[in-house]
Formats: sequence, structure tokens, C-alpha cells
Amino acid sequence: MLSDLYNEKILAHAANIPRLGRLDNPDASATHRSRLCGSQVTVDLVMRDGRVADFAHDVKACALGQASSAIMAQTVIGATTEELEALLATMTAMLKEGGPPPEGKFAEFACLAPVAEHKSRHASTLLTFGATLEAAKQAALHQAA
Repeated sequence: MLSDLYNEKILAHAANIPRLGRLDNPDASATHRSRLCGSQVTVDLVMRDGRVADFAHDVKACALGQASSAIMAQTVIGATTEELEALLATMTAMLKEGGPPPEGKFAEFACLAPVAEHKSRHASTLLTFGATLEAAKQAALHQAA
């Protein structure tokens, strides 16, 4: 069962995380940490015209947290806050309620479906979604002020 969880696709994503590091001048940053395992993801982003224009992250997480963060970095540019809210809701439903995986530009997250059977791995897998959404909301508030 663990071989399904740590499949080749997930491990490939975890081994190749784009956009690592921090942005020099982000519009907003957010850090989410799993109390269960200690994994942590910090997201910096720049928003332009209501869409993510630049993104970087500091990922200190297990392979599942790394994989979800890698896919986020590959797909987040151009996303709106509303799309990020929907993505978090879809991923949470996929992992916790047996819901369908994301579609469209976020379809690659479907490779994380095996995590649903491992409740103790949900928190680390979801870190990047919460941190990215929080940063996008902060950036929107900052720009509105």
C-alpha cells in the first residue's frame, strides 16, 4: 500500500521542486505547518490584476508535501484567488471525502489521490494549498488598501 502512496510520479515531483526559495519583494507571504509531522511550507507571491504573477516557496516537508508543492509551483502562475479557493476545496474533498480530483490546469494533482487512504498524510499534502491561498488573500487585501 505504501508503494501506491509513494509511486513513481509522486517521487518524481518531490525530487524536482521548481521555484524553490523566497521572492525578494513579495506582495504577501504565508507559512503553514503540520502539527502532526512538523512539515512546513512558506509561500511568497506577487499578484497582478487579480492573478498570481510570481511565486516562490520554501518547502521543508515529507515527499508528499514536496510533491504537492512542486505541482503547485508548476501550475499556480495565472491563478486567481477564487481558483485557489476552489482548488483547496477540491483537494480537501478528494483526500477526506472521496471526491474527484481537480481538472483542467490543476489536473496533475490527481496523482495525489492515493493519499486519501492515509489520513496521517493529509495535513502535509495540503500545506501548499492553504499557504498559497492565504498569501493570495493577503496580497488582495494589501492591494485594495
